[in-house]
Amino acid sequence: MPEQPSTLRARRRAETQRLIQSHAVRLFTERGYDATAVTEVAQAAGVSPMTVYRHFPTKEDLVLAGQDAELIAERIAASPAGQPLVRRIGTALVGAAAELAETGDGRFLLARLKLMITTPALRARHLDNQYALQQAIAAALGDGDDSAFRVRAATGACLAALHTALVRWAEDDGRTALPGLITEAFTAAFGDRAP
Repeated sequence: MPEQPSTLRARRRAETQRLIQSHAVRLFTERGYDATAVTEVAQAAGVSPMTVYRHFPTKEDLVLAGQDAELIAERIAASPAGQPLVRRIGTALVGAAAELAETGDGRFLLARLKLMITTPALRARHLDNQYALQQAIAAALGDGDDSAFRVRAATGACLAALHTALVRWAEDDGRTALPGLITEAFTAAFGDRAP
């Protein structure tokens, strides 16, 4: 029985985060990122500014925060260890993109990407997120036969291919299936080692 309040609390926290983030992305898209204050996001979401900052410590987090790293790391950890690094990482990235598209979060992701591409402060913060994702992927790959340097190099190259696909998808306004674009980017970068 003690687990129920914790689960209910976690569910409410996630719902509040989604609510705040959806209003933030909507307002940033309509009014511009720099022209929208966090207090306006709080008002639109029906919460206090303190609640916004409790869930999203910085304004950039309102756009860039997500569970993507966890989802990708879980997929990589569950992948067969005998596969080449690029294939393990690529398959996880394509699968995560397909899952996002299936859950209906694709349009929301697209809006977030467009903001990231057009807003200098978000592009800079995106680099921090890329580094954190690289670390999460490397940790999910564990300490197998591959050296830490090789894992980081492969992960960095895979994330560059992913970034290229994401930018193309945003420029295309999401008309092309994201998993297919990621696969195409991996094929261009890695040839037959692609997922």
